[in-house]
Amino acid sequence: MDHQTINTKNMKRLSIIIILVGLSFTASSQKYLTQSGVIKFYSETAMENIEADNNQVSSVINMENGEVAFSLLMKAFNFEKALMQEHFNEKYVESDKYPKAKFKGKIKNFDKLTLTDEGSTVTIVGNLTIHGVTKEITITAKLNKSGEAIAGLSEFTINLDDYNIKIPKAVDDKISKAIRITVSLLYEKLD
Repeated sequence: MDHQTINTKNMKRLSIIIILVGLSFTASSQKYLTQSGVIKFYSETAMENIEADNNQVSSVINMENGEVAFSLLMKAFNFEKALMQEHFNEKYVESDKYPKAKFKGKIKNFDKLTLTDEGSTVTIVGNLTIHGVTKEITITAKLNKSGEAIAGLSEFTINLDDYNIKIPKAVDDKISKAIRITVSLLYEKLD
């Protein structure tokens, strides 16, 4: 096992601990966790469509109070083309300087939420941190419960300018400044 693999595993464990501590769960909380959530992004451009996925997303949802958090390593995004991945990490999100993206929020009107197999549409308000910049966002998500698992799905758009992600002048008119993000999480109940 190489040094980077060990560091990635340690980072994932540390991310889970930080999320759990950050949400201040009590021992009786109904906590649900995933360490293999998926976040995808897509940008339609005149030059070329850009898409990538990250299937190493750690997330916690507290079904006692509606708090939701996720964390992911930016370098874990996979692109079809290695050069795109290199440019993404070095020129755009500066992954060495800003290695993680994080979200911490709460489901609005959580006290009225009833999860079913068919699912419930919820609004989540929270802070999204990318590229060292934190912005409050409001997203719509669908949550459904099946047995001891909860599935969550959301799609929303962010603007690169909001997170100080600069596009080089040479390709400024060929790359979209709005990125569509899809989040898919399957939580398992913690005992």
